[in-house]
This record gives sequence, C-alpha cells and structure tokens, in this order.
Amino acid sequence: MKVAVLGELNVDMILTGSDIMPEMNREKLLDGMELVLGSSSAITACALASLGAEVEFVSLVGDDDYGRFCLAELRRMGVSTRFVTVDARLQTGITLSFSAGGDRSLLTYPGTISLLAPEHIPEALLEEADHVHFGSYFLQARMREEWASLFAKVQRSGKTTSFDTGWDVSDEWRHEGINRLLPVTDLFIPSEEELMHLYRAEALDDVWAALPSEALTGTVAVKCGSRGAALFKRHQPLIKVPAYTVDVKDTTGAGDCFNAGLIYGYGTGLRAEELLRFACACGALSVQAIGGTGSLPTVAGAERLMQR
Repeated sequence: MKVAVLGELNVDMILTGSDIMPEMNREKLLDGMELVLGSSSAITACALASLGAEVEFVSLVGDDDYGRFCLAELRRMGVSTRFVTVDARLQTGITLSFSAGGDRSLLTYPGTISLLAPEHIPEALLEEADHVHFGSYFLQARMREEWASLFAKVQRSGKTTSFDTGWDVSDEWRHEGINRLLPVTDLFIPSEEELMHLYRAEALDDVWAALPSEALTGTVAVKCGSRGAALFKRHQPLIKVPAYTVDVKDTTGAGDCFNAGLIYGYGTGLRAEELLRFACACGALSVQAIGGTGSLPTVAGAERLMQR
C-alpha cells in the first residue's frame, strides 16, 4: 500500500507537569521537556509507515535546524522525504504543547505550516499512490480551494482519499469548503468537537442530520477521545466503539495515529466495526509515550490490544 501524505511539517516542543498552564507575570518549573516531530500530517505519515505502508510525504520546511530535525525524524521512521521542499527564505514552524496527562493546550508559530501549494505536489506521485491523505484542513490556507479538484483527480484514477480537519484557529468554522470536498472523499476523519463546531451541533448525534447527505458519498470516522469513536455512512447503521483502557502519558498525536489506523485498515480491507476498532487501537497505542511519534502503532500491537 503506497500512501501520499500532503501537509504541514513542524516540530513540537512538549512541556509536561502537574501545573502546566502559563500565567502572566509568574514563572513555573516543569517536570519535563522534549523536542519531537510535530504536525498532524507528519505524525499520520510516520504511523502509516510503522503499520507497514510505503509513505511519501509532501511538504516544505525552512533551511534551519528545526527543518533538518523534521527531515531526519521522518527518514528515521521510514517516511520518504524526496518531495519535501527546503526553502532558505522561510522558517520551519514550531508548536509548544503544554501536556498534563490526559489533556493539552497548544501555541503555534506557523512558519512554513500554511505554505503548501499546488506547485509542491508532483503529478507523478498522485498517479503512483494508492491513497492520498492530508491533515489540518484549516491550517492549509493556500490549498483550501485546491483540495476538491485534486481529490477528484485522484478518485478518477481509481485511488482513495482522506482528510482530517484539525482545529480552526480563526474560530470561524466555515463548512462550505468541507462540503465541496465530501463528494470526493472516501474517509472524512474529524474529531467530535471539530465536527460539532463545523455543523453548529450541541451533541454528536445531532450532526448526522446536519451533514450534507447529497454530498456525503464516503465514510465519516469521528474521534471521541476517551469515549472511543463513531463511524457514519449514509444508509448504514451508525457504529460506535468504546476506547481501550490504557495508561495515558500524553495525548499528542493520538488522533493522527487513529487516522493512520483508519487509512491502513481501510486499504487492507477492514470495514465497519472491525475498521473502527483497529483505528481506535492505533490511537490507544499512541498515548502511552510522550510525543506523537513516541509510541507508534504496529499491526501486531493493535491486534493484541483488540484481542485483550
């Protein structure tokens, strides 16, 4: 299975402690700090490689220490970086993640994060890949109007597509662009909170009626954190599965590893509840170490968790 992942690339500085949140005019001491590979797209790419997929990553970074760190980490984890553009005029983005066990807060300097553009994406790669995925819809400002035509081209060639919304830092939550993407998307993978913001719903069960049914041709897989996940497809029963009980050290990247599990499972023939349980197992494996790539899922690990 060959997957092309298109998206942002940055480092995460993960700060941990029991009293983690910064306060103005006050200094606090933390328990730990780690510099790790960040970005929803990159963590999904690494998790896919760990599961056994051949992964090509398309992005851009600055010609700086953070950019070189990102490239080295991707290669170390088995992801090809031959289509990552290095631009000396730019700075690589960085996210500060304040992690307190089961929850976290983020501060991001965007740098190159929002600068991916059509000219960075080689046509030959789209033709080679079995599946095309991108993360962080709302952060990809230059690609927002391009995704629908790109996905349509991918699907016409018989390949599959997926995307993750990510958080809308503008807090506008406009869903018109999402609605244009849904007819050419096989796997739409938002979180529960993101989906409720997008469709102005008070609860997840209210969202299904708000989704544009005429446009929804693929599957919606919703990440519900500690409550598990849900799978929705038109004219089929709603599927919900609970989360696995594991020791949570850091939730950074859990949703991205869920994405990878869903994509890999779908590409290898899993469907319905079995697919959702496999994706949840991949997310659960992720939270057992610091950083989005600290505990990457494997097929064997996911299967052991599912059996338990």
